Amino acid sequence: MKRLFFTLAACTMFGAATTAVAQEKVEATVSTDIVSQYIWRGTDCGSLSLQPTLGISYAGLSLTAWGSVGLSVPEDVKELDLTLAYSTGGFSIGVTDYWFSGEKYFVYTDDKTSHVFEAFIGYDFGFLSATWYTNFLGADGTTSKGDKAYSSYFELCAPFTLGGLDWTATVGCVPYTTSYYGADGFAVTNIGLKAAKDIKITDSFSIPVFAGLTANPNTEDMYLVVGATIGL
Repeated sequence: MKRLFFTLAACTMFGAATTAVAQEKVEATVSTDIVSQYIWRGTDCGSLSLQPTLGISYAGLSLTAWGSVGLSVPEDVKELDLTLAYSTGGFSIGVTDYWFSGEKYFVYTDDKTSHVFEAFIGYDFGFLSATWYTNFLGADGTTSKGDKAYSSYFELCAPFTLGGLDWTATVGCVPYTTSYYGADGFAVTNIGLKAAKDIKITDSFSIPVFAGLTANPNTEDMYLVVGATIGL
């Protein structure tokens, strides 16, 4: 935005100092989503659900706890995910520990555990983000030969604004065979379009409301989900 060299240089030095100060600030997040259906990467994971988030970040490093519990169907699988991530500029990298109800939380042996450990790496170009995910430990899926699959998933997301709403278009695929995603070879599992808008309640409080249409060509399923986020 700055066109003059000296102005740019001065603003850059000031901006760097400001960023350094901002990065020293610890930020915390507390929120919860209420969704009509829990759809993850094109997979149906449950009905009406409550999905709380608790997170803390500092200097690009973040630790986030995310959960899901069924409201209308108590038998829906309960989930607790812990993600440790680092981001700088558009680059991000991290590890997520997914836990699904079944075995007790602190059971980690491969033949019994309900944990799945996943690593991810991605870059956000602004107009498009690309992220690769791979399972490396825990209750992963298997290949057609019964071997551990190291299940992977690749996703592209493109945000845009249209008609007063914030939209995100998503395409996700599984690159090779794994029972974890129910894929027999390369498969497109997630084509989605999501719209969101903040609904103003008072001058100082609003609730983000969203709706998303998701298709899974691999399983020939389609879902329409609505939800809202309540945060502190």
